[in-house]
Amino acid sequence: MPLPPSPISTTVNYNADGVQHGHLMLPYSRDDAAYGSVMIPIAVIKNGDGPTALLSGGNHGDEYQGPLSLLKLANTLDPTHIRGRVIIVPTMNQPAFAAARRTSPIDDGNLNRLFPGRPDGTHTERIADYFTRTLLPMADAVLDIHDGGSTLEFIPMASSLALDDTNTEATGAVAAEAFRAPFVTKLVELDMLGMWDLVVAEAGLPFVTTELGGTGSTRPWIVAIVDRGVRNILRHWGVLTGELEGTPSQRIVIPDTDAYVISDTDGLIEWLVELGDPITAGQPIACVHEPRRLGVEPTVYCATIDGMLAMRHHPGLVKMGDAIAMQAHLA
Repeated sequence: MPLPPSPISTTVNYNADGVQHGHLMLPYSRDDAAYGSVMIPIAVIKNGDGPTALLSGGNHGDEYQGPLSLLKLANTLDPTHIRGRVIIVPTMNQPAFAAARRTSPIDDGNLNRLFPGRPDGTHTERIADYFTRTLLPMADAVLDIHDGGSTLEFIPMASSLALDDTNTEATGAVAAEAFRAPFVTKLVELDMLGMWDLVVAEAGLPFVTTELGGTGSTRPWIVAIVDRGVRNILRHWGVLTGELEGTPSQRIVIPDTDAYVISDTDGLIEWLVELGDPITAGQPIACVHEPRRLGVEPTVYCATIDGMLAMRHHPGLVKMGDAIAMQAHLA
């Protein structure tokens, strides 16, 4: 049975040349507005025929590097310098972003676990459906900017996907390198089900994602990396004029999901190494202390590979089952 049309409408014309700033409008009937809407900002910058690049941030609402750089890009990108079209959605999960949450306050939806979505599902599923069935078919390449949000911190990296389709994998890897973050890798996630990444990959399109810092804030030096990176990606895809800027990335390898260190206790974490530090297998990298009972020895967590600490849990308190670290080899 075919899916019904998306309930989302838009105030922009995707086929018109020039610069348009508008909204995706998702009906949201609530106590204080029976005929209310979720308003998701969108920009379309178009100049004649050419490829379409779809750029997004705020897939998780507590990640700010992407929204910041993309709203600046939407406000400054000159259509005379592009060939084709750039579609920019700085805050995909606008309700989550407005609430400074990873997930939506409307339905607790984690947008990046609900693709391809449904037009008749929850509000977050309806956003996923619009991206899947309306925006993705317009695109020739996709960039989705992430950082560690309020609970993680990453070294700044751009990522492509490991895919069965070797041609699509190769084009994504070259594009990730063109971003020119300090590090570049292939994505290894603990949970890939329902991710935007896979929907784009199944469409056979080049896809680049990132993990750029985190801690629920922004930093000037990482903002500079992202601002440069989004323009580099557009240059690489032939949408924006100009040459790539910055130095080539250092390739790192996340070997598999065993590169993650998972806490098996609750407690207060003590880091023994800094983010980005070199590590060796068996080296203690963190201790988790029991703050509720004195006289208890802390649980020590050790590196499982030789390489570097590429991600760490950010808040001081951890819970059993939390990923507290991700390790990577230097390629």
